[in-house]
Amino acid sequence: MNHSEYRVFSDFVKERKIVFYYYGYFSQTIVSAMAETIKLSMKQADTTAAVKRKLFSCFVEMAQNIIHYSSEALTPATQDDAEVRQGSVCIGHTDDRFYLMCSNRVSANDMGPLREKLEPLKSMTLEEIKRAYQDTLRSEQPEGSKGSGLGFLTVARDASKPLEFEFAPLDNHDDMMFYLKVTV
Repeated sequence: MNHSEYRVFSDFVKERKIVFYYYGYFSQTIVSAMAETIKLSMKQADTTAAVKRKLFSCFVEMAQNIIHYSSEALTPATQDDAEVRQGSVCIGHTDDRFYLMCSNRVSANDMGPLREKLEPLKSMTLEEIKRAYQDTLRSEQPEGSKGSGLGFLTVARDASKPLEFEFAPLDNHDDMMFYLKVTV
């Protein structure tokens, strides 16, 4: 990238009102540092405490999903702790709302199960999401999950609009790119 390309990129970020963007490797340490930065910037934001809490909660869940499920890893796939995986996260705002977007590569085999988790959330009411959240809290950890299975439910619960997601094929690769957007 040269200076003029970087200037175009910077102008794009400003025009889109992006307040935070990161592309690279995610680890618990990096996510903790990003979380501190986001907390500080949210203190300056002219919005309610509830919106700040929801925005922060969604950021943490989305970053954790990258750490646990991105197929681009620096650490071996068998390593379950101190994982380091690649993805991106973005926080921006429109006239009256904040939004978060994240992306990471996923195995094409994971696309179906992800879609099965996300698709129903698009049409559920807030009460149905809260009920599903409580039911999941009471149930056992899903097989193959690296968490409690609450991540997407948490994000959907905190969203002000239905979740948006997309899978895009990658050239010359069996993996898919997974994109998730939440509006708070």
